[in-house]
Amino acid sequence: MKTLLNHINGQWVAARSGATRDILNPADNKVIAKATDSGAADAEDAVTAAREAFDQGPWGKSTGPERAEKLFALASLVEKHAEEFARLDTLNNGKPLREARYDAADAAGCFRYYAGLASKPQGQTYSVSDPNMVCLTVREPIGVCAQIIPWNYPLLMAVWKLAPGLAAGNACILKPSEMTPVSAVKLFELMAEAGFPPGAANLILGPGDPVGSTLAASDRVDKVAFTGGGVTGRKIMSAATGNLKKVTLELGGKSPNIVFADADFEAALEFAMFGIFAGQGEVCSAGSRLILERKIAEKFLPRLAGACRKIVVGDGADAETEMGPLVSRAHMEKVLGYIKSGLDEGAKLLCGGHRLENGPLAAGNFVEPTVFVDVPPKARIMKEEIFGPVLVVELFDTEEEAIAKANDTVYGLAGAVFTSDGAKAHRVIKRLRAGITWINTYHPTFNEAPWGGYKQSGIGRELGTYGFEAYTEVKQININLAPGRIGWFKNL
Repeated sequence: MKTLLNHINGQWVAARSGATRDILNPADNKVIAKATDSGAADAEDAVTAAREAFDQGPWGKSTGPERAEKLFALASLVEKHAEEFARLDTLNNGKPLREARYDAADAAGCFRYYAGLASKPQGQTYSVSDPNMVCLTVREPIGVCAQIIPWNYPLLMAVWKLAPGLAAGNACILKPSEMTPVSAVKLFELMAEAGFPPGAANLILGPGDPVGSTLAASDRVDKVAFTGGGVTGRKIMSAATGNLKKVTLELGGKSPNIVFADADFEAALEFAMFGIFAGQGEVCSAGSRLILERKIAEKFLPRLAGACRKIVVGDGADAETEMGPLVSRAHMEKVLGYIKSGLDEGAKLLCGGHRLENGPLAAGNFVEPTVFVDVPPKARIMKEEIFGPVLVVELFDTEEEAIAKANDTVYGLAGAVFTSDGAKAHRVIKRLRAGITWINTYHPTFNEAPWGGYKQSGIGRELGTYGFEAYTEVKQININLAPGRIGWFKNL
């Protein structure tokens, strides 16, 4: 069986300890690979390689056009291997193959977008009071960037981090989730083929502690970018204070999907399902709170329950599957624990609520699409991010009430409004305290537009020009066109 290795300074290497871990297919929990299981010393090796590549190697001296050439080549390679990437993510993460194919296409597009951005204007000039001075700014790479990603989008999250970081000229260290490293290893094989020099990008496999924590605390790392849970995000922020490194955090949400009575009924119904059950609900921006106008609840909720019961749950590799397994047995148990807590706190199940164990599903991590109604406002399932196929429904009577319910959360990542009234849609979206919002749709994401949230959903933005700038420092340069003495010191 193939053992997945670290990629450090252009070489494939095992962890110093020789330790490995099993990588599982969540559809049946069978071992699909073994991965080297790194420790703190391995993380330090990756930092050393990145530091040398940036400080002494050709990568630190590379130009925007040179980096663009390599990123364009990598984009083409990802596109060429798109079907392989999709199948690897489905095998390792469990998501339906049709979703994984979208991820692979987005990944190629993301590399291509940042390849184009690498050589575009990135500074400013200023007209200042002194006619003999030229004042300008340039953007320069931050240095060594540690990039820690979750398991829900194994390929796409890697690309969201690597593409802007490399385009800006940084040396990067990617740490994928220890559960889903397969597509990242394939990506680094292609990066070598695309001609990235040793140390420009390094891959380190292993757990958050000690690998991620070592990267976050290292005084030789200049920036850490993390996508994941709030508890870990806070630990990274604390560790980063050692050398005041730059930090970008994307920490999830409890996002509202507001449906008014005048919305297109069938579209709102489908997007209420798509918002939460796409990706098994293991999506940071999932529409996990349906805020529904009371006057249509009597019609909407039975239709919702009936449609949810018809969702085809199964192995993501099956073309008929509409929702796959959860990523691990432990995560499935966590989601089932939330469902139990909802019942214990008085919420009512509209549909679902159980593990699926019929036939071949028994070996995997499958949970029914689940919808709760009559949920107490302070219930855990109303307040906490479940990260699974669990939807809670709240009813409202007025626009003001809908807005208040939508904003009643410590998170602020995403949210949507469904209505046929354009003015109302804009009023509500304007007051929604969230960084990514939609009107009459849910989930579309674009490489050209910024991604990130308000409140406890994180710090900073990824994607778009915002994502590029997050990997740069701004330097002011002042040029004297009339060099000579200024006569400040008389006795010089």
